[in-house]
Amino acid sequence: MSTAGTPHVLTLESAGLGDRSYVVHDGRVAVVVDPQRDIDRVEHLLAEHGLRATHVVETHFHNDYVTGGLEFARKHSATYVVPAGFDIQFEATQVNDGDGFDVGDMRVEAIHTPGHTPNHMSYAVSVGDNQVVFTGGSLLYGSVGRPDLVSPDLTVQQAHDQWHSAHKLAAKLSDDAEVFPTHGFGSFCSATQTQGVSSTIGRERIINPALTEEEEAFVQTMLAGLDVFPAYYAHMGPANVAGPPDVDLSTPVPVDRDEILARARRGEWIVDLRSREVFAAGHLPGSLNFQLTGSFINYLAWMLPWGTPITLVGATPEQIEEAQRELVRVGIDQLQGAAIDAPGLWANDPADVVTLPRVTFADLAAQISQGQSPVVIDTRQILEWEAGHVEGARFIPFYEVADRLAEIPRAGAVYVYCGSGYRAAAVTSLLQREGFANVVLVDDMFAHAAQAGLGIEVPDKPRREPGWTWTASRAAVRSQDSAAPHSAS
Repeated sequence: MSTAGTPHVLTLESAGLGDRSYVVHDGRVAVVVDPQRDIDRVEHLLAEHGLRATHVVETHFHNDYVTGGLEFARKHSATYVVPAGFDIQFEATQVNDGDGFDVGDMRVEAIHTPGHTPNHMSYAVSVGDNQVVFTGGSLLYGSVGRPDLVSPDLTVQQAHDQWHSAHKLAAKLSDDAEVFPTHGFGSFCSATQTQGVSSTIGRERIINPALTEEEEAFVQTMLAGLDVFPAYYAHMGPANVAGPPDVDLSTPVPVDRDEILARARRGEWIVDLRSREVFAAGHLPGSLNFQLTGSFINYLAWMLPWGTPITLVGATPEQIEEAQRELVRVGIDQLQGAAIDAPGLWANDPADVVTLPRVTFADLAAQISQGQSPVVIDTRQILEWEAGHVEGARFIPFYEVADRLAEIPRAGAVYVYCGSGYRAAAVTSLLQREGFANVVLVDDMFAHAAQAGLGIEVPDKPRREPGWTWTASRAAVRSQDSAAPHSAS
């Protein structure tokens, strides 16, 4: 194929994490950008297009997934390029601002763009006057990467850095340079909601608050909009800096019903991937429902006690395979086996199968209108709660439930809701596992609560103010004084 004169970009979506990886090439040789850990996807893409990868580049040591860059580089004798400033124990080329190298007809230049992490690099790739830029967690589509993942003490400084980095990219690159971020497609690494699925530097000048707002206004708005990020992020950066082990995607060991029940009794996690409707109709005691859809891996890894062995229950072998890929992308390698949903999996004795009551907000409203006063738990995140919640509901975010079981009455019905039913299903299954006998899943969209006649409360005062950042340790920490903006290099 002839593609001389233009850097061409191939995209790999990781929808569960809300991220993208890329292959940029000149028709013969390629650079792999921010690859996920299941590198066979990259290998298949290269083979499909007849390309040879000579370099792998990381924009940063990622906080939301374990990289496949090191394994790919070793396996394919490619040069592994990472930001400078880390004491790494593996072979790699560490780059600073302005460093560059050639790959076939392409020129690659590292651009220091701190803000998401202090050492963050973007990479401009040029063929002649044609240019694209890979911005990682720096400049996203109509947003930027969140600044609070490295340290609470650095959050305000990094928020200022994001503003300066956006302006640095806008000044350095042409308006028609296409922008390819790693985050911003549902990832919790995004500071605010992103806009669109493609963009250019010129478009970002028009829509991105980092380029349209004054520095202080941008920083304060961004800090005020931060919510808690997943607890498992604490394990990702260290794993990437240390150098992740090679991935193992071999077929999990088959597990029968008796062994699943024994594992559940030992405290291992039995993760049922089926829809919450099917799960509610009948599931094995002690199993937890994380439907394999949407942000499955974010919520599972967030709630999982890190290091707990996992056994999967799925509807099909393909579902098990997909879930396994999602697990290894965040470094969960302790998969102990899997079972496929089949008649032989379920016991004939009804006592060996558990059901879960499901209701709508209209059903809940009917219960209350009849004079009942059930316990209602809101398991959403902080900003959702602050925007409005069911009157009288108790706020226990899904990621805090396991630590706050003592606050939930064991006598009487407990109704659990979230924004759609997904997180509430995970929580109600966890409560069943912990011995709560009368939990009810409100499997409905939160928007229907008001329509059903339930009262909606909005707090008079938010739980935090601008300048506070919510950490993975689930505590609010006051960031450093933001009086002096920090200029990015």
